[in-house]
Amino acid sequence: MKRFFSCFITVILFISSYTGFAQKDTLRVLFAGNSYTYYNNLPKMVSEFSKSTSTFIQAEMSTVGGARLKYHYTQEHGLKTKDLIKNGNFDIVVLQEQSMGTLTNKDEFLLYAKKLSNYIKQHGAKPYFFATWSRERTPLTQNTITTAYKKAASASKGKAILVGDIWGKAIKRHPKLDLYIEDGSHPTLLGTFFTACVFVKTLTGQLPSKTNTPTTKRLDLNDLQLCLQIVQSTDVR
Repeated sequence: MKRFFSCFITVILFISSYTGFAQKDTLRVLFAGNSYTYYNNLPKMVSEFSKSTSTFIQAEMSTVGGARLKYHYTQEHGLKTKDLIKNGNFDIVVLQEQSMGTLTNKDEFLLYAKKLSNYIKQHGAKPYFFATWSRERTPLTQNTITTAYKKAASASKGKAILVGDIWGKAIKRHPKLDLYIEDGSHPTLLGTFFTACVFVKTLTGQLPSKTNTPTTKRLDLNDLQLCLQIVQSTDVR
């Protein structure tokens, strides 16, 4: 009888533990962008870091180099973004324009941001915008980039995640922070790490407590801690 009772308690504890794990909130997120998104696999890093928060982010991506939002809407260059949105049961779709699109073709950007946002909402998800950074040599363009993303988000009743602004402020305070690769455009591994932390805090309301992955082990611990401190002190909501 004692053995039976002990086994019974063990089963109850196991079920309780499993149920607690199963009840962890999950967000299904699709990243629709280009090389700024797929460099260093930003969606995977976001997903990995979210495991140490109360909300797991199940992230996927639809990307091709140089893609504009227009290409995602018309499904050019092999993109299947609208098919993924329609069939993927996503909670959030993150839209990212080609890095110069908000500067050189703002009207097209706003048009397709609106078209995609309507399609996203039609299929039960919420549009978010990955407001990217300026080129390293032209930091004064950041305000124009950010303003365009904010306008797109406001028009669609979505949300802009102001990664570029946060990058700019961080670099101004810490000029040696190495966020750009040699081309002055794409992110280093540290730049993607920084961006992933911004996304996780924005989407979950929490900063990841565990960021030690095989990939981030290659980064300097002091740089990682500095990025975490900057994101911690930034209001992203």
